[in-house]
Amino acid sequence: MSTSAWCRALVLLLAALPAAAQERRSGYDDAGPQVRAMQDDDMANPAFLWVRQGEALWERRVGEAGKSCADCHGAVSEMRGVAARFPEFDAARGRVVTLEQRVNLCRTDFQGAPALAPESDALLGIMAVVGLQSRGMPVAVEVSGAAAEAVARGEAFFRLRQGQLNLSCAQCHDQLAGQSLAGSRIPQGHPNGYPIYRLEWQGMGSLHRRLRACLVGVRAEPLGRDDALLGDLELYLAARAAGLKVETPGVRP
Repeated sequence: MSTSAWCRALVLLLAALPAAAQERRSGYDDAGPQVRAMQDDDMANPAFLWVRQGEALWERRVGEAGKSCADCHGAVSEMRGVAARFPEFDAARGRVVTLEQRVNLCRTDFQGAPALAPESDALLGIMAVVGLQSRGMPVAVEVSGAAAEAVARGEAFFRLRQGQLNLSCAQCHDQLAGQSLAGSRIPQGHPNGYPIYRLEWQGMGSLHRRLRACLVGVRAEPLGRDDALLGDLELYLAARAAGLKVETPGVRP
């Protein structure tokens, strides 16, 4: 389908469908049976190649401090519940910190090691192995106090029309969720499986990568990885997914 045809189809769907509250559904529920089977089987889930790398990195001593993640946190199994609580508002920094950012802050602040490159196999591997420990637990981020303001900013961005197509995240993932567009089912856009393996990417990717692709898709300016608003948006999305089970590492089309 050409870009112009895709846009016309989306406009027609938007005109025909009113906004409606829906029961929360994971993107897993909107995937085909082959994709769901791939996620369900750890031996078939390609994301476990990154998990295994993350397990090795967890034990590896790095940086000027010569410390590993395990030296501070113990076995990676001790991280159960952590991913279900991220992102979180960091009062000392006065902003939301994502799990990806926390991993790199640990490296720079406590290990004396350089931050891992965005979307690198090493960073995605550590995120995946930490996320795996919370698999099956409900998403339950803190949204009170100072975090409430961050959630409000994230929601405002989610509902903001932007880009040359003048579309908001909410129009696709609230109003049109569950509808078919260009042969694919539009998900509600919950982040409970990240980092995920996408068949489209033929590799692992972070939530930031997915958000950037969405913004570029509507021809809007993407958020920078260190933009505080990105943390606000990720916190809002996690709050919006409250109660859904952590699926990390997920598989999506």
